[in-house]
Amino acid sequence: MAPLIWKDPGMPASPSTARAINDRLALRLLQQQGPLTAGQLKQLTGLSRPSVADLVERLTEAGLIGVVGESGEQRRGPNARVYGIVADRAHLAALDVRTEGVAVVVSDLLGSVLAEASVPIGDETDTGPAVEQAVALVERTAKEAGAERLHTIGIGAPGLIDPATGELRNSSGLPEWHRRLAAALQERLPARVLVENETNLAALAEQRDGAARDRDTFVLMWFGHGIGAAVVLDGVLRRGASGGTGEIGFLPVPGTDGLPSATGCDGGFHSLAGAAAITELAARHGVVAPAEPHEPHAAALVREAVARLAVDAGEPLASGFLDALADRVAIGAASVIAVLDPGCVVLAGEIGRAGGEALAARVRERLGRMSPLPVEVRAGALGGGAVLRGALLMARDGAQDELFAPPAR
Repeated sequence: MAPLIWKDPGMPASPSTARAINDRLALRLLQQQGPLTAGQLKQLTGLSRPSVADLVERLTEAGLIGVVGESGEQRRGPNARVYGIVADRAHLAALDVRTEGVAVVVSDLLGSVLAEASVPIGDETDTGPAVEQAVALVERTAKEAGAERLHTIGIGAPGLIDPATGELRNSSGLPEWHRRLAAALQERLPARVLVENETNLAALAEQRDGAARDRDTFVLMWFGHGIGAAVVLDGVLRRGASGGTGEIGFLPVPGTDGLPSATGCDGGFHSLAGAAAITELAARHGVVAPAEPHEPHAAALVREAVARLAVDAGEPLASGFLDALADRVAIGAASVIAVLDPGCVVLAGEIGRAGGEALAARVRERLGRMSPLPVEVRAGALGGGAVLRGALLMARDGAQDELFAPPAR
């Protein structure tokens, strides 16, 4: 690996700023590659031995790194010590906010989960009590994790994020407590609170840890309780002028009974490929399965069809259902591909993961006939857990950016 050297095309950095930059570089390497010796840090950074010794001393005194072992049983001395980030330097929380409840995890600075919990919040619950339930859940889970103070909280929620303010916009059909939760957490807990659209966070998780690890340009299509998409182009998440990029549920498509409106997506792609539409399609093809907790029934139906085909590839009911579902998914995907040419589409969410390669292959074959643009179609690897994982990654990135940041010049 080539040495990583900080370069500034402007004025030369002051000694203090250069030291801060080197410290941050070392911390990023320890985050990405795990514990390292001083010799390995020297090799990876290209810094001199005295400079590495100085930065190790500074970071140790600051409580950011510590000795976690030695390199080789026979070696002794400072150069053999293995240094790692002090994971409990900061504690983080991540929330997946759904219309039916909230799930939360609390982790250390490296993202290791220390505690997790969830609570249902019914449609009949008033805004104030709903917010209180969610905040109390975070407080209880943090206490269970042994976190006296949360440094950063990441929230994934349905709805649009205002590009100017970073706040969840008022969207019709979503509970009011969704919008008030971030402010309530900020008021009650001395923590930094970050909010992002749930599908965008799923894309972050699938890119870091899932099906899109090798892609910097792709579209994630989310099929779960809701339907949506996230667009990543050249490694950058694209939100659009109003934060509405990816609202594919409103996409006008053939095969529905009408057209969507500004206040509802009935008649749009949602009417073809939303969870309720998939459940109805399964019933029409004679596919049945018991509902599973914490996921749309449509996911269990798709998983049942895939399981039947694994036993008998020619099973007509399961094959007919997945073929019809692939027809519907391909209609929405083809429109996205024609506009963005992403080269890769990830079928994510509980339903996308349940369909696996069986559904992805069917959609891929149909897109090959419908579009002149080459595209890979992959099944999401993280299912419904992608939102919570993405919220935790966002919180971790935010905390590390603050803790590892060099001082202003």
